[in-house]
Amino acid sequence: MLPQAAVAPVVKLMKAPRHQTGHIGSVSCLALCGEFILSGSQGKDIIVWQQPDLRQFTKFGQGDGSVKALASIGNKVFTAHQDSRIRVWKVSRSSENIFRLVDTLPTTKDYLGKFMKQSNYVQIRRHHKRLWIEHADSISCLAVHNGLIYSGSWDKTLKVWRISDFKCLESIKAHDDAINGLVSSKRIIYSASADGKIKAWEKEGKSTHSLKGILEGHKDVSVNSVAVSEDGSLVYGGGSDGYVLGWLGNKLFDSWRVICEVKAHEMAVLCMCLMGEFLCCGSADRSISIWKREINGGLFRFGVIKGHEGPVKCLQASPRCVGGGFMLYSGSLDKSLRVWWIPKSSGGTEDTSPIQRAGNISPFSF
Repeated sequence: MLPQAAVAPVVKLMKAPRHQTGHIGSVSCLALCGEFILSGSQGKDIIVWQQPDLRQFTKFGQGDGSVKALASIGNKVFTAHQDSRIRVWKVSRSSENIFRLVDTLPTTKDYLGKFMKQSNYVQIRRHHKRLWIEHADSISCLAVHNGLIYSGSWDKTLKVWRISDFKCLESIKAHDDAINGLVSSKRIIYSASADGKIKAWEKEGKSTHSLKGILEGHKDVSVNSVAVSEDGSLVYGGGSDGYVLGWLGNKLFDSWRVICEVKAHEMAVLCMCLMGEFLCCGSADRSISIWKREINGGLFRFGVIKGHEGPVKCLQASPRCVGGGFMLYSGSLDKSLRVWWIPKSSGGTEDTSPIQRAGNISPFSF
């Protein structure tokens, strides 16, 4: 196990006045969309910000309850909501209303094609049934992969939707507790759950998925987030006990073994994202830890970012290289969205210990 002490570089936060056009509730999710970054909140609003200076471009939103997850592909944006629905928005620059609602999942067509047949209903609670294409609780996460969009819910199911016609193809009873995170890599979809497991799913045939393997976390600890390397070989899970576990997969992606276990935070790890060799973790302790991957998949601490006044709920790294580093966006329960510049080197430090200081982690905020 790696050393547990945290080396926190001094970060001078540049504060700016609050804007009335910002979120009125906690920031719950982030997604990149071209030159923009989108942020969703406990309110129904989704704000579109220009990168990297976070100037507000526009806002949109519809539905009941908070926005739980965002995903973007091509000219479409998918938003998942507490009301158990997924909304589809078309991005167009030809009109003033750049984000236009085009459909809601399940679609009316999909619903009407199934509601007459009793075999299409599933028992969700005593004396209460629902169509299998409908989620029975909040949708907590989304992932887009190979023409499909996946939705994970607190109802413990994973649903698969076809992007071309928005039809629900499959509903999987994936976990024994709420699904908290989804990520795709290569041909595998990984789901992280409060039941303490990460499960790997592979598409077989046109619409069905099979369970490829189970990555076991700590006993009685919720896995709140999951991240996967570009080549699919490394999987990381963040737990409610503050630990990050890493697994190495084989070439067939049907077997994984634990390769690292680090105490990343004093409180729960709520979100993670990978950018190249860097793993970024946001926590309920209001900090963000930056880890650098070793060749064998192990992690050493690169730096710690402090500045948020509430738990860090979501992270999104931009792939654009800026000044030898990358931009990291963070959303928090303190209602703020911040952007940080993360250097890809430690500033030439002579420190040879597993824990190194970040040279200059520069904050910008609104």
